[in-house]
Amino acid sequence: MKLKLHHINLSTENVGRMDAFYRDVMGLEPPVSGLPMLEKDKGYAGDVAFVWDGDIQLHLAQKDIHAGFNTGQIVNPVSRGHIAYRTDDIEAFKQHLRDRGIPFSDWENAAVEGWHQVFFYDPDGNVIEVHQVDGE
Repeated sequence: MKLKLHHINLSTENVGRMDAFYRDVMGLEPPVSGLPMLEKDKGYAGDVAFVWDGDIQLHLAQKDIHAGFNTGQIVNPVSRGHIAYRTDDIEAFKQHLRDRGIPFSDWENAAVEGWHQVFFYDPDGNVIEVHQVDGE
């Protein structure tokens, strides 16, 4: 079970303004491939912009304090944002969390088509995502 930093998600009230800032001021560009397909009918229908530095993506997501309620999940990844890692074995990672007594929300593919996502908190309450792309 490997983990690799994949993206940082920032929650915002104004996706367009944040997208312009990260493109114009920081010089980031839209990813050329690997963009997720959002599942806007499964509980989170917010706008999201994607930029990257060539290695790590930045997801600029419309803040939604109700996304957890709408999906029946405890952890809401778009209320304050999160940091995300990609794994090659989501089932092993979920067992890894269980073995350590760390509760998590298993969103499966409720937010992103083809991404099995779990979300949990670090000791200071920051949200962490670990996901696996179907077929990888």
